[in-house]
Amino acid sequence: MHIQPYSIVSAAWPDTGQVVLAQFDDNDIVVYQAYRSEIAEFAVNHQRFGGAFSFTRMSWIKPNFLWMMFRSGWASKPDQERILAVTIPRVLFDSFQQQAVASSFTASGLPTEAEWRHAVEHSDVRLQWDPDHDPYGKPLARRVVQLGLRNQALRQYAVEQVVSIRDITPFVVAQRAHVEAGRLELLQVPVEQVYPQRRT
Repeated sequence: MHIQPYSIVSAAWPDTGQVVLAQFDDNDIVVYQAYRSEIAEFAVNHQRFGGAFSFTRMSWIKPNFLWMMFRSGWASKPDQERILAVTIPRVLFDSFQQQAVASSFTASGLPTEAEWRHAVEHSDVRLQWDPDHDPYGKPLARRVVQLGLRNQALRQYAVEQVVSIRDITPFVVAQRAHVEAGRLELLQVPVEQVYPQRRT
């Protein structure tokens, strides 16, 4: 995981708009999830999801590290104590973006609610834009994406095409200490850049 001081990385991010922020290279992209230890241990040991992981529920992936930190309380919320960095192929992530249907009718851009409901029923990927947050949890004008996966999309992500699964909880806990102390000059975060949006 490529990390740099928060002050340096965040200076390059846009202040507003709907932005996919992620750490990626020519082939792969990193997304984040938070789980209880039982699920995290299986995933790291087997380099795929299984065991207590549910394949019958929608699973949300977040390419933006600080959104995951807000959602999990920096790995402090119940059942979100372990933070996983999951690397998947960019072609898979791009296919998820192309399949995605907005999680609400008003955000879908579709002309009727009936068309949106039909699209939701026939897609395995949900798209939701949420306010990004600063390290203290303050909402920002910029919106970042999370994608909900189910059925075949979830199997592709969790088992079939996963590149690697890393437990970054020790890193998260160390950075949380800087946030709690109000020492953002010490805070390190993954180097994330604007990722191209792929929508049909």
